[in-house]
Amino acid sequence: MSIRVVVVDDQALVRRGFAMILRIHDDIEVVAEAGTGREAIEAARRHRPDVILMDIRMPEMDGLEATSRILEEADWVVRVLILTTFDPDEYVYEALRAGASAFVLKDTPPEQLATAVRTVAEGGALLAPSITRRLIDQFAEHRTVNTAVAGRLERLTVREREILVNVARGASNSEIAKEHFIGAATVKSHVSSILTKLGLRDRIQIVIFAYESGLVEAGDHDVGH
Repeated sequence: MSIRVVVVDDQALVRRGFAMILRIHDDIEVVAEAGTGREAIEAARRHRPDVILMDIRMPEMDGLEATSRILEEADWVVRVLILTTFDPDEYVYEALRAGASAFVLKDTPPEQLATAVRTVAEGGALLAPSITRRLIDQFAEHRTVNTAVAGRLERLTVREREILVNVARGASNSEIAKEHFIGAATVKSHVSSILTKLGLRDRIQIVIFAYESGLVEAGDHDVGH
């Protein structure tokens, strides 16, 4: 089955360019385009896409509010990839809080765009370790320990807390497996368990949770702090 995609950007040339790039792939179907946040919500309701490429700065309603509303009301699985220049501003943090699963740079090579869409459609978060580490400073600037969030840590085992910390610091599954002397499949199972127990969507939300719960702090390198 093809991956159903909605492309959202207020610049028509950019929007159509992304759509054209994706349409050349047999396994991806661009079902709609939208130029505002409100149009994005309507397109999501009408077409029930698997993935939405969402710009942030748009008229009427920005991509952050549109993302939040779409994910709140969706009764199907839909992932949002934020289109960004990745400037270090508040939008990156807020996009993650809104529920975005990934970031796609607007200058991403065409062949990588389709890969990003497939990765997120399959349930993966497009969050390379290098991107995680770059985001950590932004989380630290906004972070205040949320006691309600921190209380949810009690749902995790000691090993799951350790792996949560590893994920929050940007470690890959193979790096985590090596540190704890366990198999990659076991790490994947632990990560799935963490997501389920904490009610999180993906690894990006694990990063947010780790900082908001106070389990991890910027500059901290001791597992389990």
